[in-house]
Amino acid sequence: MKICRFDDNRLGLVEGDEVRDVTAALEVLPSQRYPLPTVDPLVANLPRVMDEIRRIAPSAQTLPLAGRRLLAPVANPGKVIAAPVNYRKHLEEARGDASIHFENQVHEIQQIGLFLKATSSIVGPSQGVEIQHPDRRNDHEAEVVLVIGKAGRNIPRERAWDHIAAYTGGLDMTVRGPQERSMRKSIDSYTVVGPWMVTADELRNAQELDFWLTVNGHPRQRANTRDLVLDIPTLIATASSYYTLHPGDLLFTGTPEGVGPVVDGDVIEVEFGGIGRMLVDVRNAQGRYA
Repeated sequence: MKICRFDDNRLGLVEGDEVRDVTAALEVLPSQRYPLPTVDPLVANLPRVMDEIRRIAPSAQTLPLAGRRLLAPVANPGKVIAAPVNYRKHLEEARGDASIHFENQVHEIQQIGLFLKATSSIVGPSQGVEIQHPDRRNDHEAEVVLVIGKAGRNIPRERAWDHIAAYTGGLDMTVRGPQERSMRKSIDSYTVVGPWMVTADELRNAQELDFWLTVNGHPRQRANTRDLVLDIPTLIATASSYYTLHPGDLLFTGTPEGVGPVVDGDVIEVEFGGIGRMLVDVRNAQGRYA
């Protein structure tokens, strides 16, 4: 099942070039009171929501997918975890390009581990990327993203797949510089997630996913998740050895070689096999007090 959020926070079931408005399925979610739970309610109750979607979908309004404003498919992730230099060729690329490493030593992922991104940086593909520091290099990084569906701590590799609710695509945008990685990658709009999430029962070949990225139609990145240094079960085991994973948490699995700069006016197109394609406009931020 392909589930999206679109327009004014509507819930959609994506079917080819159309989307069924199944917002009414959200009525099965339990009511919440303060203090709110540290989970995304939709993902935490995804099986119930999916059952309701199946029930109401035949009579739901059908809309053309073209022209819809696609939002991040997970509205309230508790945290965003990301894997740096998790493709061997990207590690070599980062070490060999001073404009990427910026005089910082680039260690292997087995040494430096994972990092966190601010949830305030999350946007959907239709919201686009706003370049906050146009005087510096701002790079695109395409990644397959895991949506955690079941809470767990110290999850063994052999149980990792049980904790994945869905998959989606991501752009882990970054501004190059001497600051810590989490700071440079947590700028508003620098975590693009979409175009929708594909439930784990539908996508069964997550360790064999092709994905590719172009900028203004020019190829930049192409890879397959089979080439991950730390594979998906290892990433979940590693992350959960430090943090309890909760439903709705997002885990960016890493980007391949071919990262490169984008500037105001560029259009990023990124497609993930078995998931979908998203178009992301790039523009300079206004830089005004807000």
